[in-house]
Amino acid sequence: MTKALIIGGGIGGPVAAMALQRAGIEPVVYEAYDRPADYAGLFLNIASNGLDALRAIDIDVAGRADGFPIPRLVMWSGTGKRLGEVANGVRLADGTVSMCVRRGLLQRVLREEAQGIAFEYGKRLESYTVTAGGVEARFADGTRAAGDILIGADGSHSRTRQILAPVSPEPSFTGLVSVGGYSHSASLAPTTNTQHLVFGKRAFFGYLVRESGEIYWFANLYYPDEPTRQSLAGVSVSEWKRRLTELFADDMPLIREIIDGTTGEIGAYPVHDIPTSPVWHRGPVALLGDAVHATSPNAGQGAALACEDAVVLAKCLRDLPDTASAFAAYERLRRARVEKVVAYSRRLGNAKTAGPVARFFRDLMMPLALKIFANEKAHAWMYTHHIDWNEKVGSA
Repeated sequence: MTKALIIGGGIGGPVAAMALQRAGIEPVVYEAYDRPADYAGLFLNIASNGLDALRAIDIDVAGRADGFPIPRLVMWSGTGKRLGEVANGVRLADGTVSMCVRRGLLQRVLREEAQGIAFEYGKRLESYTVTAGGVEARFADGTRAAGDILIGADGSHSRTRQILAPVSPEPSFTGLVSVGGYSHSASLAPTTNTQHLVFGKRAFFGYLVRESGEIYWFANLYYPDEPTRQSLAGVSVSEWKRRLTELFADDMPLIREIIDGTTGEIGAYPVHDIPTSPVWHRGPVALLGDAVHATSPNAGQGAALACEDAVVLAKCLRDLPDTASAFAAYERLRRARVEKVVAYSRRLGNAKTAGPVARFFRDLMMPLALKIFANEKAHAWMYTHHIDWNEKVGSA
C-alpha cells in the first residue's frame, strides 16, 4: 500500500489524510506542535463549498463543531448607514449553510473523524530527501520517516514549500493586521444567521452575536509596514482595547461596547496571501492549501479551498497510474480556481484600506453594487463548486 507523509495537522492535513485513506493510501500526519491544538486560534468561516467538499468523503462537521450559521453578511458604514447585504455561500440541498466555527474545536472534530489514522506530534519538518523508493522526511527532533509521497499542508509559511521550491514567492503582506477576540453583551440582540461587517473611518470591524450573548469579533487594521507576529503578541489586552477604541472612536458605538466587553485574550496576526506559486509539486512531493495558495481571510475561503484541494488530490492519486500524472492532474484541476479566489479576496481587502475620497465613493456606490451582487448567483462560481468523489479523474 502507498504510504503518504502529511506535513501539518491543522485543517488541510487531516482532511487530506481522510481522503487519502478512502483512496486506499496509508496516511500519517506529522504536526509541529507537541500536542493537539484544540484551543488554538480564534474562529474562522467554513464556506458552503468547503462543507460540500467534506461531504464528498462523508465527513459532516456542521453539527459537531458548534458552528454558528452565517448565510448572510450585512454591510454597514462606520456612521451606521446600512449599505446592504450579500449571500455568504449557497445553501446545500439539506439546508446546510456557511458556518463560523472556533478553529481549535474544528481541528479536534476533524482529528476525531480521522479514525485509525496516525498523528505524530512534536514533528517539525527540517528537510526531506527524495529516495529510490519515495521520500524520507527529517524532523527537528532528530527522527526520520519514510514514505512513497509527501504532502505539504503546513500553512502559508510552509517549510515543505521552502524545500520544494526555494525560489517560490514568499507570502505577501496585504497591508492588514487582523485582531480578534470574544466578548459578551446582555444588550445586543442575537444576529441570527447573520454576520455584520462595518467599514469604519479608520478600520474594518466584523461581529456576530450568539443566542447566549457571546460575541465573536474581529478588526482589520491598516499597517503601512509589516509587523512581526512577536511584536503583535507583545501587545497587552488593555493596550489593544485602548488602540481599538481610538481607531473606532468616530464609528458606531456598539463597536466600542463590544471591544470593551472582551474577555480573555485578544489575538493578532499580519494578513498574508500567495497570489500564485509556480511550483505545486516535484517528484514525490506536492503542496495543498495555504502552503501553495494562501488566501487572505476576506472571502472566508481559506479552509474551504484546503478541503477542496485535499479531496481532489486524493482522487487524482486514486485514479491515475503514477504519482507524476496524478500531481499534474491535481494542479491542472485546481490552479485556475484557487488563483481566482485569492485575487478576489485581495480585492475585498483593498476596500478595507480606502482613504477618505475612496471611502466616500465606496459608501456611495456599495448599496447599488450589493443590490446587483447580493444574490447567491453572483458568486456561484465560488460557492457552487462541487466535487464528485465517484467521478473518475482523467489524465488529459
